[in-house]
Amino acid sequence: MIYPQRDMAINYIRTRKQHTCYGMGIGIMVLDDAYPGFPGDVRNASAWPYPTQYEIARGVDNHTLVWEQDKTPCRAPILQAARNLENMGCRAIAAECGYFAYFQKDVAAHVDVPAFMSSLLQVPFIQKVIGPKRSVGVICAQKRFLTPTHLENVGIDPNSNILIAGAQDEYGCPQFDTLWDHERRPDTPESYYDESEKDMVRIARELTTKHPEIGAIMLECTGMQPFARAIQRAVDLPVFSWGTLLDYAYSVVAHRDYYGHV
Repeated sequence: MIYPQRDMAINYIRTRKQHTCYGMGIGIMVLDDAYPGFPGDVRNASAWPYPTQYEIARGVDNHTLVWEQDKTPCRAPILQAARNLENMGCRAIAAECGYFAYFQKDVAAHVDVPAFMSSLLQVPFIQKVIGPKRSVGVICAQKRFLTPTHLENVGIDPNSNILIAGAQDEYGCPQFDTLWDHERRPDTPESYYDESEKDMVRIARELTTKHPEIGAIMLECTGMQPFARAIQRAVDLPVFSWGTLLDYAYSVVAHRDYYGHV
């Protein structure tokens, strides 16, 4: 990003909330799990147009966060990661996986900066935008692991106008299995972009054909937003993702100035 001149309002500086670094943006906690992400994936820093700082939630991997029914062991390391990011100077806290929704309330109560722990936070907003006669089509990684607790902790009424589809466990998305399914992925997780895009477009088309009442698509998963544009071209609907949430999160904690003319 290129600014036309120095911000003349920055003339005096002082320590803010014991933060050690300044000019920070979004602090993102990632799973303690080694797998790659295409540009647009939350764990790939190269595509984001604002500062990002990563912190690993130690001991919290895809299996313990998503698959395990008892998520109690995840709480302490998630809170510590959030605190570390805040102390570093991050202006907002986010996470890389929509299933961090389970800990939205915990993290928001633990830090003094805004917490955006799941892309699913957007669902109540989307419901207001599209109206009560239309539904939000939520495409998640695995529907079987997205519980009412996840939904309720980010303000979603499980009985409201949402339709949930599982990309991996309902529709089949092999390229996601080789990244995130601990039972199927190879020793070195891998994925092909073109095949992933074809699967995501197919899933979105099948879902919206089956449910023509869908008024918007919500992509839950960290690795789905690289394909959001292709999905939108295919189904011609508003598409929300981690990308739209992070853009929004940064805009509210580091509001831009406006340059123009009258």
